[in-house]
Amino acid sequence: MAKQPPRKQAANKRQVAVVILAAGQGTRMKSTLPKVLHPVAGQAMVRHVLDAAAALKPDRIVVVTGKGQERVAAAVAPARIAIQHPARGTGHAVMAALPALKGFKGDVIVLFGDSPLLTPALMKDLLAARRAKSDPAAVIVGFRPLDPAAYGRLIVDGKGALQKIVEFKNATADERAVRLCNAGLMAFDGARLPALLKKLSDRNAQGEYLLTDTVEHANAKGWTCRVVEADPVEVMGINTRAELSVAEAAMQQRLRRAAMAAGVTMTAPETVYLRSDTTFGRDVTIEPFVVFGPKVSVGNDVVIRSHSHIEGATIGAGATIGPFARLRPGAKIAEDAHIGNFVEIKNASVERGAKVNHLTYIGDARIGATANIGAGTITCNYDGFDKHHTDIGAGAFIGSNSALVAPVKIGAGAIVAAGSVITRDVPADALSLGRGRQEDKPGLAAKFRTIKSAQKARKKT
Repeated sequence: MAKQPPRKQAANKRQVAVVILAAGQGTRMKSTLPKVLHPVAGQAMVRHVLDAAAALKPDRIVVVTGKGQERVAAAVAPARIAIQHPARGTGHAVMAALPALKGFKGDVIVLFGDSPLLTPALMKDLLAARRAKSDPAAVIVGFRPLDPAAYGRLIVDGKGALQKIVEFKNATADERAVRLCNAGLMAFDGARLPALLKKLSDRNAQGEYLLTDTVEHANAKGWTCRVVEADPVEVMGINTRAELSVAEAAMQQRLRRAAMAAGVTMTAPETVYLRSDTTFGRDVTIEPFVVFGPKVSVGNDVVIRSHSHIEGATIGAGATIGPFARLRPGAKIAEDAHIGNFVEIKNASVERGAKVNHLTYIGDARIGATANIGAGTITCNYDGFDKHHTDIGAGAFIGSNSALVAPVKIGAGAIVAAGSVITRDVPADALSLGRGRQEDKPGLAAKFRTIKSAQKARKKT
């Protein structure tokens, strides 16, 4: 067996680099958006991979993209970018990353940007296997799918060493019976990686430099290779819109379970849709058919009733939202506030104990503590050119079907009578009426009906 190169540092001090392959065009997605930027739980697939890799606290992160993929480069910033052009296989992609790894002698983890379900736990297991006493030159992730189909097989000896990776079309009957399949993710000793890449050839059916061929070359040098097994769902790669939907379902299930484990009650979890950045306090209750957009934070003891849609919002402890409520970006709902059915809040703060319970639009506004906003109220924040602010003081009451034409300020404790159109500031504790005077015409309704009945009679004749 070839002599292993000495380690210069203790294993727990070795550096680690992560290389993420993200140069694929994703032609089967039928999209102008690069494949790795398609979202799962509201976040680009490649960002999920970066989040999982962050568990390793890598010293270097290199993302390999294709020529002209500036959108991918922007999405993964501040990671280093390596350009693979032309695309000639996975091994060729890692070769493209070597200049960014110049002088690096630590461990190198190679991941795929279209595997959004990777977990920090798998990353740690992969690195631990690379740093085991057997000092493998390469560790590859394997999985056991229910249907091995045409996956490459991992052939392991009785001592657990990986002997070779056999493509299905080249496998014997005995090799095809092996259920341990190749997931493609790998960890390398960075000191030996360049030598393994140098041995790669494109003389194969694909005409590409294949990273998996490094196992054959490592064994030829007498260097050990190992396998780490993963859940098939976790290593799922995405190539089509159908596969994207499967990944979304799996991610939603994972996020729901995590939320419930942390103290959230979901009465029908399969109907609740979360984002990867949704955060909850304890004892939150979420009723069926609630959708969370990005950047939502929910405090303790909040109740979110059914059919509500929430994005870019902060909800304080003890608040009640919905049913059929919509919180848009910039909505700040304070403790014990109530936002009711068919209420829309946008770029507005609703302070402690305030109530906006029915059929109301609040935009670009402040609703003071304990204020009560009647059904059908609208803050008229847009004049056709600019947005303007409405300020409603603490304890104020706004009667039903009122229009507050911004910019306008309603003083603390003021009352706005139902049906009013308010165009100027209302002093604190004042009663304001901004509606036309009612006039009654005795007997006119009966006269109107008589005239209409006569008209209908003439038409029939």
